[in-house]
This record gives sequence, structure tokens and C-alpha cells, in this order.
Amino acid sequence: MEKYVVLRVLRPAITGFGPAIGQHVIADEIKIETSEVSRREIGDLKRDPQIQAFAPDIQIKLYEPVARDIDVKEKDGTAWGIRAVGADTTPFSGKGITVAILDTGINAAHEAFHSVKITEQDFTGEGNGDRNGHGTHCAGIIFGQAVDGLRIGVAPGIQQALIGKVLDSQGRGSTASISKGIQWALDTGAQVISMSLGMDFPGQVQRLVQESNLPIDLATSKVLEAYLGNVSLFGKLAELAQSRSALFQATVIVAASGNESQRDKGADYEIAVSPPASADHICAVGALMKSENGLDVATFSNTSVAISAPGVAITSANADGGLTGMSGTSMAAPHVAGVAALWAEKFLSETGRIDATAFSAKLIASGTHNDLIKPIDTMDVGTGIVQAPQ
Repeated sequence: MEKYVVLRVLRPAITGFGPAIGQHVIADEIKIETSEVSRREIGDLKRDPQIQAFAPDIQIKLYEPVARDIDVKEKDGTAWGIRAVGADTTPFSGKGITVAILDTGINAAHEAFHSVKITEQDFTGEGNGDRNGHGTHCAGIIFGQAVDGLRIGVAPGIQQALIGKVLDSQGRGSTASISKGIQWALDTGAQVISMSLGMDFPGQVQRLVQESNLPIDLATSKVLEAYLGNVSLFGKLAELAQSRSALFQATVIVAASGNESQRDKGADYEIAVSPPASADHICAVGALMKSENGLDVATFSNTSVAISAPGVAITSANADGGLTGMSGTSMAAPHVAGVAALWAEKFLSETGRIDATAFSAKLIASGTHNDLIKPIDTMDVGTGIVQAPQ
């Protein structure tokens, strides 16, 4: 028997009227279930019409920053990433938009969040709060207020944030905790969901070899099965998020690509993005760094991304108070999430609603190669560095 996460959809579940007057719409009710499943019962899951996807409940962890506690020398009272994405010149601030962060929690009492209504939900059993610091740092990048005269937040006008604690103090979570966190964020009204976490494929294989004494080929096969199942599960969740937007709100899901690449050891030492970022309908984000000649892909940033953002030496909120610098794709994803909030506000101000397809397309199409060092490998940077609406 093995623990599985099952995505069940009940139809019809919720009915109402969509954006167009008199347009009757039906929304599916999403249920995330976990249960022990035998190999024989997997066939039953495949035949159940209510079940849209299922996957082994595996460990998913935060993308540990490649560097923490960096003393970044910022200029002109604005963190460099804010300027790089054009958030310092946009007329939008994220006002009226709800953002969800699925991470290690948050220090809600930090001065950077004094004007934000924060709703917390714990999926780890540890209780709310942030004993790791990763989630607080990511939150500061998205909607943090100025601290000590330095602007750190891409969308400081955000007034409501949903904080799903899906990773514990050691940065460990699971397919179940992340899936339930996504469901909660959708049901609670998030228009943007940001995740800086993922599956560690090599680590999963190594763990099965060492802890379960499996031959490496068998361990790799089992982890590959789990990988494919998780890609399907997260992709289906993201697809359902889009389909529900007619009744509720459009939602874009942003996820970090991971930090396992080592381009400093060789140009071809590139690791592909892993779940949940590798799933369909989820925006995978790569990290960029500053260099003398412009912006370049960070040496650690995984490949096959949709778009990129600043991810090296990023100043944001320290869970213990004040500010600190970190580097990683974990820092790049919140930049994109913040810019997504700015685009969402623009849509609302111009049309009174957010179209799901246009929302995602505009966000990804905003990327530009203008400030990137040539030649450019689009697998590494996607459409380029994300840009705020002007």
C-alpha cells in the first residue's frame, strides 16, 4: 500500500451567474483526498469518472536559496529587482488584488506588512508563523512596504494576502500539503498564487536507494512514476483554476523553476524544471543576475522556463525583523507574482473583470530580452525578464 493524493471533481457543484449578464455558469467542486492505495486499486481510480488525477504523495521541499543573509548595497532607495521589472514606474500597485503565497509561512508582525490583511492557514501541523524565513522573504518581494527607506515590494498596494503554510520549518512538505494549499487559495479568492518549491527528483531516488535498499533502476522507475503523476495532478489543478474563473476570479499560478543547475561548472550542466512548475498551465520562472554587460541567467537557475525575473542578491523582509538578501529562483518567482498582481489590477481598472486567458498571456508576453546578454537561450529565460504594465 502506498499513500496517494487524489483529485476528485464533483459535477455539477456550484452554480451562479458569470461576468456576462444572464450567463449561467457551473463550477466544479474540487476535493483533495489522501488514502492508502494498493496497486490493484489504481485501476479503480483510473475508471472513476469523478477522479481527474492522482499521484503518489511524495516529499516536496522549498527551493533552498543558494545564498542567505547577503548584505546587498541597494541604490536610490529601491531594490534592484523592483527597477528591473519596471515596478518603480508603473501606475499600478496591486490594489484590489488578492495574492496567495504557499511557502513556510510568514512573520505577519513584520513592519513590511503593517498595512496588509493577512489570512494564514497551516497545512503542516506546526501552526502559523515562519520559523524558516523563506516565506517571509518571498512575501516581502511581492507586497512588502518600504523598510528603512528601501522599497522592496513589487506590488506594495496589495491589501489582502493569503499565506498557506505548506512547508515546515525545515522546508519540507508533500504533494498533499501543496495540493490542499492550492485548493484553499482558489476557494479563498486568490487571483495570483506564488510557490517557490518543488520536487527533488535526484534526492528522491537517492533516498529510496539508501532508506529502502532499492536497486537504482527500480528506485528511478518509482520516482519517475511519482514525477509523472505529480505533473498531471498539479496541471489538472491549474486547469481547473482556469475553468472556474468565469464564476469566481481568474487565477494565475506562478512557480519557481529550481536551483539545481550548475552552469559555472559547464555550459551544459542544466537541470530541467520540476513539478509543480513543470505542469501545464503553471508559469515556470527562471532567475536572472546582474553582470557588467547586462542581465544574465543565474548559474543555478533550472531550464525550460516560461519567463524570468531577478533572483540574485534580492533584498526583502527578514523573518527576525529588518531586511536581508537571498539568491535563488525562490526570489525570482515572487517578482513575477507581484507583476501578475499589477497586470490583474490593470485589467480590473479597464474592463471591470479579469479574463483568465488574457491575464496569463499578457503576463508571459510582457517578458523582454532588451536588457539580457546576447546570445539568448529561450529555454533558460523564456520570453525574457517580466515587465510591469506601464
